[in-house]
Amino acid sequence: MSRFTWTAIALAAALAGCAAPRAVPPPLAAAFDEPYVLATGDRLRISVFGQPNLSNSYTVEPDGRIAMPLVGRYEVVNKTPDQVRTGLEAKLKGGFLRDPNVSVEIEGYRPFYILGEVNSAGQFPYVVGMTAQNAVAIASGFSPRAQKDRVELTRRHGDRIYKSEVPLTYPVRPGDTITVQERWF
Repeated sequence: MSRFTWTAIALAAALAGCAAPRAVPPPLAAAFDEPYVLATGDRLRISVFGQPNLSNSYTVEPDGRIAMPLVGRYEVVNKTPDQVRTGLEAKLKGGFLRDPNVSVEIEGYRPFYILGEVNSAGQFPYVVGMTAQNAVAIASGFSPRAQKDRVELTRRHGDRIYKSEVPLTYPVRPGDTITVQERWF
C-alpha cells in the first residue's frame, strides 16, 4: 500500500475514536442508582402528626442543617428523607413527645446548572425525571456551535466529584452541572 493509503487509514481510525462518546464510568452510574440524599438548597416539608406548630417547610441551610422548634439545629445533609424522619422521631421522643409520628417529604429540590454552548446558561430549578436533553431545552436550546449528541455531566457524590460525557438521554439529578461543549467541525 502507498504511504497515502496508510495515512488515510490512520486518520480515519483517529477520527472514528474521537467520534464515539465515552462510556459512562461505573461511579457516575452508581451515583445515580443510589437513594437520593439531601444537600444544601433542598426544601423539606416536615409534618408531625397532631403538632401543627412543628409541621412546616424547612430549607437545608448552607451548614447542612435545618432549624426546627424543640429539636434545634438538626444535621440533614447526606441523609435520605427516611433517615431524617427516623432521627427527628428519636429527638422528639427524647423528652418532648410520647410517640411522635413524623413524615418528611422533599418539597423542592436544589437547582441544576448548565454551562457552555446553550442559549441561556445558568442555574435552573430541577424537575423530577429530567434528562440532559430536557435541561438543554430549559436553557433555551443549543447555540449554533454546540456539540449536539452528548454533554459533560459533573455530579457530586459524598465527598467525591465525578465527571463524564453522557448521552442526551442520561438522567440528571439535583445539583448536577451540565456542560455543553463546542463542536469542532
